[in-house]
Amino acid sequence: MLTTAEFFVAFKWAGILTLVSGVLSLLGFLFKWGVRFRLVGITGFMGVLTGGLFALSLVPLTRVQVPGALHYTRVYDNGGSQTVIALPPSITESELELTLRQAANDLFSQGRFSSGGENQLTIRARTIVHPEPGLSKPLFLGQVKRSLGVRDDENLEIEIYADQFSELSKLKPAAKDA
Repeated sequence: MLTTAEFFVAFKWAGILTLVSGVLSLLGFLFKWGVRFRLVGITGFMGVLTGGLFALSLVPLTRVQVPGALHYTRVYDNGGSQTVIALPPSITESELELTLRQAANDLFSQGRFSSGGENQLTIRARTIVHPEPGLSKPLFLGQVKRSLGVRDDENLEIEIYADQFSELSKLKPAAKDA
C-alpha cells in the first residue's frame, strides 16, 4: 500500500505536469493551434488528478490486520447499523473472535447512519451447514457491536454463541461423510 509520502511525491510530479499542460494550452490559444481545446481538456484532467493525489497525501491510509482472523464475506449490509458476514463451517471459537475484531475494524465507516436510535454497528457472523443432503441451515455463531461514530472503538462487545458451536461440532462429522 502506498504511503502518504509517496502520494506527495506523485502530487508534486502531477502538479508540474499540470503546469506544463496549462502553459501548452495558453500557447495553443495564442498561436491558434488546432489542438488547443484538447490541451484544455488535458489540463483540466491533470488538475483533477493532481487534486486527488494531494488529498491522498494528506490522509493516512491504514488497514489494521488482526493476526489469526479468517477471510469472511459480507452477505448483508443495510448501510447503517446491521451487517452479516459469512464464515466457513470449520471455524473455531478463537478464530471467530479474531475475525469479528477484523470485521469490526474493516466495516467501520463514517457514512453509516443510525436507524431507530441505534448508535452501534452490529456485525453478526453466520455459517451454512448441511445436516442432510438437499437441506441447508444457517447458524449464527456470534456478533460484535461497535460504535458508529468512533473509529478506534476500544469497547467492542463480542458475543460468541457457544450453543451454536456445539451444534456445529455435531454436524461437522456428517458433513465430512457426505
